[in-house]
Amino acid sequence: MCRSIETLRPPALAEEATEDEIRAAALQYVRKVSGFRAPAAHNQEVFDRAVEAVAEATAELLDGLEIRGGAGTRRAS
Repeated sequence: MCRSIETLRPPALAEEATEDEIRAAALQYVRKVSGFRAPAAHNQEVFDRAVEAVAEATAELLDGLEIRGGAGTRRAS
């Protein structure tokens, strides 16, 4: 969907994804879906909430993934 969003799980990412990497991916996703690089002031709050929701969902996904029968890739935050 958006080529600038990177895979955040091993082995594509050598180490655990950071909060900044997860938020950057969430921001790229919301920008792509909304069609706005930077929302107007009247849309800023909903845009920011969407970024946070996507970042939380991404962290939850990464926490729960099992890679080749191993444990999740992230530690609990």
